[in-house]
Amino acid sequence: MAHDELSEVDSTSGSSAVDTRDRASAGTAVAGSDFQNPGEPPHRLRVTDTDPKANKRAQRQVYTMFYLSIAGSIFAIAAYMAFPIEDGSTEALRLNTLFIGLGSALALFGIGLAAVHWGKALMADKEGIDIRHPVQGSAETRERAVEIFKEADEESGFGRRTLIRNSLIGALLAFPLPGIVLFRGLAPQNENPVELLSHTMWKKGTRLTLDPTGAPVKASDVTIGSVFHIIPEGLNEEHDRLEQKAKAAVLLMRLNPADLNISPGRENWSYQGIVAYSKICTHVGCPVALYEQQTHHLLCPCHQSTFDVKNEAAVIFGPAKRPLPQLPIEVDAEGYLVAQSDFHEPVGPSFWERS
Repeated sequence: MAHDELSEVDSTSGSSAVDTRDRASAGTAVAGSDFQNPGEPPHRLRVTDTDPKANKRAQRQVYTMFYLSIAGSIFAIAAYMAFPIEDGSTEALRLNTLFIGLGSALALFGIGLAAVHWGKALMADKEGIDIRHPVQGSAETRERAVEIFKEADEESGFGRRTLIRNSLIGALLAFPLPGIVLFRGLAPQNENPVELLSHTMWKKGTRLTLDPTGAPVKASDVTIGSVFHIIPEGLNEEHDRLEQKAKAAVLLMRLNPADLNISPGRENWSYQGIVAYSKICTHVGCPVALYEQQTHHLLCPCHQSTFDVKNEAAVIFGPAKRPLPQLPIEVDAEGYLVAQSDFHEPVGPSFWERS
């Protein structure tokens, strides 16, 4: 009897379990047709929608901020001229950076703050649903899109609020001007930058010295497989040594002379397997500082341009478009390595060949 009761309970439980599995859970149940859409909450009008004076005040605030942006751009340009850094002093650099930064910040902040205030206080304030389609719409849809642009123009007041529109245009036109003016500071004063970049400190008889000590290098000091970072003799005494080093830095290596593939006209540019190549990558000017001793490859760590020293630093991989310029070298009477001349082509990015 007890067994029958237990079986009946088990049977009932099993049936209940099956019924529970078959019945949808509360979390996935589908609402019936009697579900009522609650809709959107009541729209709250802004102060500028109900008070004409507040609307006018908001307009004045917007175009005033655009005018402040214009003033910031002009101030940055004036600061660039009023606080030059041609003498290289720390005080001049500090003042130049400070006031140009303040002017540029005001120019950008004015545009951003005015645009946000314009959108929040003056543009049309209503809720809407934008259904996006994964493919191009029909002709009717595209015509409707044109209508929407026209409606957006009317709602934003861009065409109607002339003071705001004109001040915005003026701020956007004025904002890039400080940057354009600042580009002038990247070029040498009263000199042709293309001409300056076409030549370096290397000249006939200039000794090759170690970077950064400036100690001269003898040919006997350079063993096969070694690599030295080289600068021209006297570079450390130059007032613009960083600029000069950016053009004249060289890598010096020694290979087995039999491994070098030398083109006609360059037979005397090396000395007993010792070769010197510009350290400045011909892609965008990064320092080529990684040397693979076994393969005799030079690698630029910035964008992985790879140059083959055995084949006159020809490009074998990467975005660089031309080999590293070779510095012709020889040995003087004391056994020190010296330059025969400057580089025979511009160093650095290939852009400077388009002068």
